[in-house]
Amino acid sequence: MTPTLFYGVPSGCSFGSIVALEWLRQPYHLCRIDMPGQVQGEDYRRLNPLGETPTLRTTQGELLSESLAILNHLAAKGIAQGLGFAQGTSGFDRLNHRLAYLNTSFFGAYAPLWHALEHTEGDEGDEGEALEQMIGTGPWLLGEQRSFADAYFAGIARWNDYHQVVDRRGFPRVQQLFERLQDDAGVQFAHAIEAQQPATSSGGFLGEVRLEDVLEAAAD
Repeated sequence: MTPTLFYGVPSGCSFGSIVALEWLRQPYHLCRIDMPGQVQGEDYRRLNPLGETPTLRTTQGELLSESLAILNHLAAKGIAQGLGFAQGTSGFDRLNHRLAYLNTSFFGAYAPLWHALEHTEGDEGDEGEALEQMIGTGPWLLGEQRSFADAYFAGIARWNDYHQVVDRRGFPRVQQLFERLQDDAGVQFAHAIEAQQPATSSGGFLGEVRLEDVLEAAAD
């Protein structure tokens, strides 16, 4: 079965999973889910009872949710390409750490935009400084090697266009990473997909499918 990523628009955190699939260069489909309407609907909740994106239907037909779990699942398929690491290695631990940080602390800094969460004054600078230290001499979050942590960062960091949580100008390495990713073909593809503009895949994209068609095929 060809994997299908159910991604949320506008500006869902599933952006990073689209980029990861492009970098992986293996066949996949996309299914667009409008937020907040469709994602909370009865049809989509058949796939994800929490009514959240992203959701990945794997090659085995299993349904996997939460960006951290999806990106780790995809990374395991990209070990030969240097996009993932075998469990138990230092590389796996470092990637898991970066993804966990982005999924909790960094994501949480933007939560007021989506969920009106309260944060104490000064949290924003703390998150920018933490990322600055992680990048170190860079150029990527894991150092010299690009990883799915960078893909996830690209999807979350763009939320600054809506809500100024982190002033990236105060963190030059973070800003350079963000700018570097904007030139990446996978990131540009994900932007075009979300905006429903012509998108040229450099990976294994096989086209978009409708939620109704996915559910109908599953019922057969």
